[in-house]
Amino acid sequence: MLLPTFALAQLSASPAGQTPATNPLPSWNDTAPKKAIFDFVERVTKQGSPDFVREAERIATFDNDGTLWAEQPLYSQLLFALDRVKVLAPQHPEWATEEPFALLLKGDVRAALAGGEPAIAKIVMATHAGMISMEFTEIVRDWIATAKHPVTGRLYTEMVYQPMLELVAYLRSNNFNNFIVSGGGIDFMRQWTDRVYGIVPEKVVGSSGKTKFEMQNGKWVLMRLPEISFIDDGPGKPVGIHEHIGLRPIAAFDNSDGDQAMLEWTTGDKSRSRFGLLVHHTDAVREWAYDRDSKVGKLDKALDAAPAEGWTVMSMKDDWNKIFPFGSK
Repeated sequence: MLLPTFALAQLSASPAGQTPATNPLPSWNDTAPKKAIFDFVERVTKQGSPDFVREAERIATFDNDGTLWAEQPLYSQLLFALDRVKVLAPQHPEWATEEPFALLLKGDVRAALAGGEPAIAKIVMATHAGMISMEFTEIVRDWIATAKHPVTGRLYTEMVYQPMLELVAYLRSNNFNNFIVSGGGIDFMRQWTDRVYGIVPEKVVGSSGKTKFEMQNGKWVLMRLPEISFIDDGPGKPVGIHEHIGLRPIAAFDNSDGDQAMLEWTTGDKSRSRFGLLVHHTDAVREWAYDRDSKVGKLDKALDAAPAEGWTVMSMKDDWNKIFPFGSK
């Protein structure tokens, strides 16, 4: 039986003579964040501990972009949408003069995206809707199987963080229920998260567009409409957790201000032991260094709030000895 990608990555990362059982987080340096993770997991899983949490309530939520895989220079799903604009352009001659499509087709991505959220929403709606759900599924699967990162030339599914793969596997081995809670599209992520992270589709919470159940050519289908249904970002994340999971997490792993509400929701209840961690992008050599001024994955208010809230802030430069399964950028 073939091992999934995340398992192969974890095993290959273990130093000689060590196993995941004796060193479950080999890509983490022996610094405070690693020790805090071990301490939390021991307290909530040890029978008889005052902080013990039964397995059904061991919910851990992970942001995706910038937490589980790279988000620079642009979010991967946005790059997917930009590729789709090129594919669909022959069917839309009006895009030659309609913005932001005209700028995109001229290769001026920066100017096209200068329109902010309205421009991005227009691009996403044009490339993610107007088709049945199964058609979109196949398009995503085909793209994720071949599309490569513009800087590293690696497949996007290789741009995952080795230490986070180990963390997901470590929590799973301690009977945590791991969920992805991301601002990314739920239908986009569900096509590959099981293979890459070992997180099955039904444990993915994300943004979504509206769909319509209708008859087409004698078959019932779900038609993707050019309308937004739910944005799973900022204050939307606790709402998405409530509606999809139904339980308050005891651990949350994030990297940006867009995740702050999820951290606050997770750790705000002091009636039991809880854990929040921020991935701080501090390594300009092996990955990218960015935080307060970044247009992608901005980390400002959440970074300031971390000390008072008791969140662990993990530095890529200082706390990880390896970033990607293949090494570094």
